[in-house]
Amino acid sequence: MHDIRAIRETPDAFDAALARRGLAPQSPAILALDEARRACIARAEAAQAERNAASKAVGRAKASGDEAEFERLRALVSEKKEEIARLEDEAKDKDAALRDLLSGIPNLPYDDIPEGADEADNVEIHRWGKPRDFDFQPKEHYELAAVQGGMDFETAAKLSGSRFVLMSGAVARLHRALAQFMLDIHTLENGLTEVNAPVLVRDDIMYGTGQLPKFGEDSYQTTNGWWLIPTSEVSLTNIVNDTIVEESYLPRRYTAHSLCFRSEAGSAGRDTAGMLRQHQFEKVEMVSITHPDQSDEEQKRMLRCAEGILEALQIPYRTVVLCTGDMGFGARRTYDIEAWLPGQNTYREISSVSTCGDFQARRMNARFRPAGGGKPEFVHTLNGSGLAVGRCLIAVLENGQQEDGSVLLPQVLHPYMGGRSRITPEGTLD
Repeated sequence: MHDIRAIRETPDAFDAALARRGLAPQSPAILALDEARRACIARAEAAQAERNAASKAVGRAKASGDEAEFERLRALVSEKKEEIARLEDEAKDKDAALRDLLSGIPNLPYDDIPEGADEADNVEIHRWGKPRDFDFQPKEHYELAAVQGGMDFETAAKLSGSRFVLMSGAVARLHRALAQFMLDIHTLENGLTEVNAPVLVRDDIMYGTGQLPKFGEDSYQTTNGWWLIPTSEVSLTNIVNDTIVEESYLPRRYTAHSLCFRSEAGSAGRDTAGMLRQHQFEKVEMVSITHPDQSDEEQKRMLRCAEGILEALQIPYRTVVLCTGDMGFGARRTYDIEAWLPGQNTYREISSVSTCGDFQARRMNARFRPAGGGKPEFVHTLNGSGLAVGRCLIAVLENGQQEDGSVLLPQVLHPYMGGRSRITPEGTLD
């Protein structure tokens, strides 16, 4: 949500920032609606003052015996009461319309964000690890002999339709091990607090992080009105929904491993092979709630937390800063981490780490009370994948593949796999 006062004070700067996202000016429509809303409020306040004055005069007219004046004033009080109610209703309608308008406008990019139209204009800022030189043609994850029996798309389609997978045996255990490994690193080394949060949430919770009202078609809703979360960012960020915390409470750093659900409404025909893009998947999410002065440094910290997982797994990756045309709705700055997938001979996104400034906090009414006193201020919120478990599984399988179809597992995962270091071509642990 945007600060209407800031738009009033600097409408040209607001429109210029939106133009960097490729959007037309919005301030004229916003300010016209805001002016009409404020005019209704002012007229209602003036009518209330007239009603109050008339109410006081009614008693004096009655006491003086001026019946005509008494009836006139009494009629005026009744008339003003109706006028006030009408104007207040109009103001509420315009306030709701203004809120709806502001709710559909994306966050403003920071000045340091590169301009561009799409992912082709993203800028690489960091690269780690050297892609392995294979002496055979590497395969994609679903083609590997080691996973043929443990990654079943046909049975999943029978159960649920396309873009689902049924994992079993060594593959299922590896998937579970990856999530456990990530949680252990984030909680024991990175200082995050583990949370087990609901995956079913209400409308206002989805609204708070920006999924509603604009992106409802991207998520699933139950028949009784709950939403299945697209990411546990929704649950974790909304912990501070409609809350005023003490400044000493900040920063708060959370992590959660959860199921995630996305309709993939805008991705027809993309990544249909394998389990790269699924309707149901798992992620280990990171969310930070910070003081505004700390959010830039916190984003760098979160980025290193995510990168560190890939480094521990010995997965080559690159980090890019997203251009203005590729950023998500609620972000002011986003770094994507892309893992190397030898089966595709390219880097693919495995984590996005975003800072939202006070954009989500305004939608949630999430504030902190300054230690030195003064009015409560909006917190800043950040989120990032640490990491997408399914995509990390793909990266481990493809980077560890051997010519005989087996997969060598990263050393850090051996304790999570019962001391086993390899998935054989037959799909068993060895």
